[in-house]
Amino acid sequence: MSQSAAQAAAFFRDAVRTRRVWTVQDTGGIPAPRTGNGARAVPFWSTENRVRHIIATVPAYRGFEPVAIELDDWRNDWIPGCSRDGLLLGINWSGPRAVGWDLEPAHALARLDAAQRTASTPASPATPPSP
Repeated sequence: MSQSAAQAAAFFRDAVRTRRVWTVQDTGGIPAPRTGNGARAVPFWSTENRVRHIIATVPAYRGFEPVAIELDDWRNDWIPGCSRDGLLLGINWSGPRAVGWDLEPAHALARLDAAQRTASTPASPATPPSP
């Protein structure tokens, strides 16, 4: 699994567990930088620690503040809004240039749904030892 794939998997696991995601904002609003293919993506992180690390280590994000978003609001408002505006969702960008997977909103929603189904599936009960 690539680093970006691992970061994306962690994003959905963490988001379902904590019931929130994070982005950044400054006086100009929430960024939507151009990706390698010229599209725009709004960055989201799964934990406050991840977003604070990006703010502290990536020069382009200095001066930004972390913003918490409740998971239901992200699902019901942010994902459809990004879709309507033709924006991708940057998922757990990392590294010195804050890069990673940029998902179409519908793909992010499908991944979120899958993570929620996995989280709500009860674990199999342990098999009792044989006498």
